[in-house]
Amino acid sequence: MNDFPQGMVWLVGAGPGDPELLTRKAERLIASASVIFHDALVAPGVLALAAPRARLVHVGKRSGRHSKAQETIDSLIVEAALAGHRVVRLKGGDPAIFGRATEELDACRAAGVAVRICPGVTAASGAAASLGASLTLRGLARKLTFVTAHVRAGEALSLDWASLADPEATLAVYMGKSSAGAVSRGLIEAGLPGDTPVALVEAASLPEERQFHTRLDLLPLVARSALGDGPALLLIGQAMARRDGVTATSSAAFTVNS
Repeated sequence: MNDFPQGMVWLVGAGPGDPELLTRKAERLIASASVIFHDALVAPGVLALAAPRARLVHVGKRSGRHSKAQETIDSLIVEAALAGHRVVRLKGGDPAIFGRATEELDACRAAGVAVRICPGVTAASGAAASLGASLTLRGLARKLTFVTAHVRAGEALSLDWASLADPEATLAVYMGKSSAGAVSRGLIEAGLPGDTPVALVEAASLPEERQFHTRLDLLPLVARSALGDGPALLLIGQAMARRDGVTATSSAAFTVNS
């Protein structure tokens, strides 16, 4: 394998969960690896593509739960590569979007280890596909913004709400479940109307996926009462208005598809 010799590292995007949403390259690299360091959100169906003798190493990285420190993960990856393994660092979604890829790239390069990135389908794209919706909408949603609501324990969510409260944009909030109240409050205080459509997708692309449609001012209630333990993405903006006969400004607090 010319692009995956021994002693090399690939940062591979595992996509939103469904193994069929992997790129062909990602599937080949996973099957070729001798060691795979994977996050908690990588679906079992993706891990099942590993070679029978491959060593699978869980390195955590799930919000609110214990995980290995990033420096430890960096060291493990480098040590495995220097020992002559073909190493895959498997990350949910796309490695270059809120995936801490820079730290791992820098650690490999500092140690003289060859490293490359295999992109993946990011959670926002997977969620929009499940919803049957477009993330952009001609004339209404001309811009797409990705932000993460993940913060360290004890820290407050601090984002530029004034720039994010754009009525002509779709805002994708990654890891936004626990910060839904702050997101709703920050955007409304910055001028985004309370009846702005919101879609929440939990466990996008997986069999247990659930979808919720609501409005910005009701978002905290939905996130608190309807979401379970799975990872959830918030999609906010006019592109998320229901187009199946249900209006985004209806009196219903939320609807559920499961």
